[in-house]
Amino acid sequence: MFSGSIPALATPFRDGDFDESAYRRFISWQIDNGTSALVPCGTTGESATLDNDEHHKVIAVCAEEAAGRVPVIAGAGSNDTQTALWHIKEAQAAGADALLLVAPYYNRPSQDGLLAHFSYLAERTDLPIVLYNVPGRTVTDIKPETVIELHRRFPDKIVALKDASGDLERVVQHRMGAGPDFCQLSGDDPLALAGYVLGQVGCISVTANVAPKLCADFHAAAAAGDYETARRLNERLYPLHKAMFADASPAPAKYALNKLFDWFSDEVRLPIVPCSDAARSQVDAAMGFAGIS
Repeated sequence: MFSGSIPALATPFRDGDFDESAYRRFISWQIDNGTSALVPCGTTGESATLDNDEHHKVIAVCAEEAAGRVPVIAGAGSNDTQTALWHIKEAQAAGADALLLVAPYYNRPSQDGLLAHFSYLAERTDLPIVLYNVPGRTVTDIKPETVIELHRRFPDKIVALKDASGDLERVVQHRMGAGPDFCQLSGDDPLALAGYVLGQVGCISVTANVAPKLCADFHAAAAAGDYETARRLNERLYPLHKAMFADASPAPAKYALNKLFDWFSDEVRLPIVPCSDAARSQVDAAMGFAGIS
């Protein structure tokens, strides 16, 4: 279904507004450098600080610029089920190919609540769904048994998982419970190589914002079982993986993109602030190590 290097796209701002021109250039650069799918309005896209009109416009611009060259997996989750449904309808109308639905945050629903939330949404969309489990941000954890049950209920709708739990045992649990055709994607760049061995097929990535060609080459090698090449590229990318979180994300990624392109501003929205001097130094060193300039 989905595989390889999939950036959770940073959303460029200019003087406080969504910079559509820069976003279009960014998307084409990503596709030209081997990116296999695009995720607008994910965590790295600062979806939490986009108003609803902006959120829907970002998805629409991404789908229009991608123009079918790669799938667009639109971030459409919310901690309110009806708001999530609104995002889903707008994403579908805009031409998105799939949905990324994060676990409801702040509310702390039970596993039964998660089953009810995702089932309600799956019943009301024609698009395939990628569940997004990131308990470090949401507090709520979509347990393996819940993932497996959702796929059992909706085998043609709930088709994939982005797992940022950091627990690689779950890859095996999901594979054994949901079957080998259930698409498992890493949500943690540093764990992607190990994830391939266990059954993951790609990564929804922060680092791929900055190094799409290197990330695409890494994923191609890992998917082909060429682990010598994959290890070499992973080690080249590893300092950059860490640097992307040297300060609150996506500030380091936007700093790096501004270093690469004067048309991509490093502007972020409160409560995120521009990354510190120490974080900038770490990003500079990691980009140099990776050979990115």
